[in-house]
Amino acid sequence: MNSTFHRDVVVIGGGIIGSSIAYYCSTSGLDITVLEKHELASGTSSKCDGNILAVDKDPGFDSQMALQSQQLVHELSQELDIPFEYRNPGSVLVCENETEMEAAQKWGQQQQDAGLDFRILDREDLRNESAYFSDDLPGGLECRTDSIVNPYMLTYSMIHRAKQLGAKIHTNTEVKHLYKNQVNQFVIETNNGTFTANKVVNACGVWAPFIGEMLDIDIPIKPRKGQIIVASRQQPVGLRNVMEFGYLISKFGGERKVDPLTDQYGVALVFEPTESQNFLIGSSRQFNGYDTKVNHEVMKCIAKRAVRFYPKIADMTVIRTYAGLRPWTADHLPIISHVEKVPGFYIAAGHEGDGISLAAITGKVISEMINEHDTSIPIEPLRYNRFNLNVKQ
Repeated sequence: MNSTFHRDVVVIGGGIIGSSIAYYCSTSGLDITVLEKHELASGTSSKCDGNILAVDKDPGFDSQMALQSQQLVHELSQELDIPFEYRNPGSVLVCENETEMEAAQKWGQQQQDAGLDFRILDREDLRNESAYFSDDLPGGLECRTDSIVNPYMLTYSMIHRAKQLGAKIHTNTEVKHLYKNQVNQFVIETNNGTFTANKVVNACGVWAPFIGEMLDIDIPIKPRKGQIIVASRQQPVGLRNVMEFGYLISKFGGERKVDPLTDQYGVALVFEPTESQNFLIGSSRQFNGYDTKVNHEVMKCIAKRAVRFYPKIADMTVIRTYAGLRPWTADHLPIISHVEKVPGFYIAAGHEGDGISLAAITGKVISEMINEHDTSIPIEPLRYNRFNLNVKQ
């Protein structure tokens, strides 16, 4: 075998998670190679919104992890050469009725107790936020640390710096076989040549289970489909990210008082202004395998939900629609972990809808693990073995 193909650390997956790992590992002096089966950010990272949120995280570990990631993204906005449309306006969680308002006040208090910058908003605050809001909305919550990026540009910006630091990036390079040889190195056979590596990081998102299977490792990640509308109006509708409180209920599987289709498709309002003054409208949640076709019934449901909160945008112009797959885990936390039964193999996947929010902290933690340093956050809740899965021998 040609020795030029030997690498120290190979990252499989060139989305925003793989790119963050490449960036943080390269800055720590590691020799990094990224293998991506298509183009960079061509999977989930290009079919999502760009919110870096703490507002929708469980109070405690989950929200603290998001807060650390937000701080890292703020630092990246000053360190990286290629701008990635970073804005830090905070975000709003809006309630549809008084029952949700009561739940939101409790949620906000829990977040404040956990050290987050949350504020309760009343009806008047919402009117000041946007003239487009429906008059009957009672209020909501504000999280002042939340920010917005262009995920595509952030991926390219981190890869650009990683390459400057010596990282090697191979696009259109699909991993066909992965196994360990007699000298305990990983052998990675691709359509673009064979690599050997001392360590491998699986950052394949919804496709992580297929890489796991090659090493007889069961990775409990399922694709959860989400759809988004890109729309515009003559006047800006709002200047920052807005979500309905029902989004949390839909994310974590609670009961909502909505019509059957809204419930069936897990539709909840997410509104994100873009730098070009268009806006993204979501969201939906469906277990539908690996299908990424746009379902027009779901899109109508998303549009109807948006008009419930913003009646005056009924005349919006739809520019395009798209669907992506979120890598879902049963406890809604990612797997960021070394797999002890296969020494040198790491998983960084399963972020569901939080991949953009948690990309930076994920990359940093993986680089700390590989360098055998103390990690920036506790890793116990993120360990692979929390699922008590059997690794086939």
